Amino acid sequence: MQKNSDNFSMQDALRMAQSDAGQQLFALLKAQNGDTLNRAMDQAAAGDYTQARQTLSDILASPQVQAMLEQMRRQNNG
Repeated sequence: MQKNSDNFSMQDALRMAQSDAGQQLFALLKAQNGDTLNRAMDQAAAGDYTQARQTLSDILASPQVQAMLEQMRRQNNG
């Protein structure tokens, strides 16, 4: 299983993305930042993960997104 530098596997990412909190987060990101999210997804699909991460960094810093990410972390560790 492939893991990134934070020891986070693709299976972990899929599990989080499929959770209720993950679905809510994706809906929020798409509603508020649809063009930016699509650009980041295109960059990731092309293998440019560094640029995709940079594209997402601003929208992921919002307090609402951070709260959802924390909820996902708790679900994943719970």
